[in-house]
Amino acid sequence: MKKNSFALIALCALASSAFGQVKVDAPWARATVPVQKTSGAFMQLQSAKDVRLVGASSPVAGTVEMHKMEMQGDQMKMQQVDGIDLPAGKAVKLASGGYHLMLIDLKRQLKAGDSVPLTLTVEHPNKKRESMTIEVPVKPLNFVSPHGAHAAAH
Repeated sequence: MKKNSFALIALCALASSAFGQVKVDAPWARATVPVQKTSGAFMQLQSAKDVRLVGASSPVAGTVEMHKMEMQGDQMKMQQVDGIDLPAGKAVKLASGGYHLMLIDLKRQLKAGDSVPLTLTVEHPNKKRESMTIEVPVKPLNFVSPHGAHAAAH
């Protein structure tokens, strides 16, 4: 029993120290109506070193995709991306109108006041990957982030 406890403590310490160089601020996910199968997750990320967000997952969604919205001509288009660069020392917003995470094939309704676990995976230039799980509060359908509704250029 002691051996298992020690292993768990060591694993948690390793995970938190390894990912400690990426700061997550103001995470939130949009609430859904009962039959809705997708939602968005938003936050601000800042890394001490150059890394790339390469994946995300959550037990409440069949899949989590990274997306980017941008103007193409006179139309706003959304497309999936394979990663989001997190340049050292620069805040990167995941927000409506820019980069964001899509929670797809939801397994349950997301209700305002709940929270959902979200695991983020970053990759270093040496291809080493690290993951961390955060709790993301679910906000009402009409919620607008205090950092602004649209992503800042980075």
